[in-house]
Amino acid sequence: MAIGLSRGGVVGAVLAWVGFTLPSAVLMILFAYGMVAFSADGAAGWIHGLKVAAVAVVAQAIWGMGRSLCPDRTRASIAVLAATILTASSSPLAQIGVIILGAAITIGLRWRVESLPHVPLQVRHSRAVGGASLLIWVVMLLLMPILAANSGNYLLNFLAGLYRAGSLVFGGGHVVLPLLQAHVVPNGWVTDSTFLAGYGVAQAVPGPLFSFAAFLGAASSGSSTGWLGGFLALIAIFLPSLLLVVGVLPFWEKLRMITSVQRGMVGANAAVIGLLLAAFYHPVWTAAVLNATDFIVVLAGFVLLEFWRAPPWSVVGGSAVVLQVL
Repeated sequence: MAIGLSRGGVVGAVLAWVGFTLPSAVLMILFAYGMVAFSADGAAGWIHGLKVAAVAVVAQAIWGMGRSLCPDRTRASIAVLAATILTASSSPLAQIGVIILGAAITIGLRWRVESLPHVPLQVRHSRAVGGASLLIWVVMLLLMPILAANSGNYLLNFLAGLYRAGSLVFGGGHVVLPLLQAHVVPNGWVTDSTFLAGYGVAQAVPGPLFSFAAFLGAASSGSSTGWLGGFLALIAIFLPSLLLVVGVLPFWEKLRMITSVQRGMVGANAAVIGLLLAAFYHPVWTAAVLNATDFIVVLAGFVLLEFWRAPPWSVVGGSAVVLQVL
């Protein structure tokens, strides 16, 4: 979106998003229809294989991000502290809180930061447009949950949660997992089994991990809209990104030069690893790894992904085949 915005304005940002996201969104919606047709209850072996594959993929994500974002004992400790807090409480407020806490710790420690070479993106719109975009983002973030609660409308509740998840995720696509799970599973719209199976498939398709939202919209038991629900969910989770990119870019070059912002990003990134660790334990591990066979498949998948550099689609497909046979 930022590249499209710098090249062609807001229209360029939207077109860049469509080109980058549409293929994976269509595939995820088709998979949702396939689950209904072939294994509605999610009990088939191949569905469980997809859930197990998700464990291996998330483990690799934590491993890779942890090495770059938590290379020392201070940041590793921040990650463990965040994971401990979120294991006790995985509410959205707790997730925001640990990120703020991580940032506060490295700001308080006066963390030493280095200025790296940087070529700024070309910004084609004014600060007034950026400010208006940020205002729209905040108003929607505050009002959508209130309107959803008062209306009792399923679709508005569903989309409000996705908009909130798209607004609060920080540090990469995998971080969206606990926010989405906390929104759709307790409400009974998607079962844990279906959720993790879709998440596993999301690792095997091209494009951004947020396309998982299209699967949730199409697979939700509260929706009778199918593919339309999938595309509405996709728009809801990506709309905050568009508003934030348009809003922040005119101010970004000055913002990124503030030392406290640079220091805070170090701790916030470390806290994100803790958020991933908590999500790795629950729901990813607890819902997928049920016996020794599952554990072995997870280990094999992790080794293939991290050390053999196998493409994710091959690990996801292989896990599904192996556990269907077994």
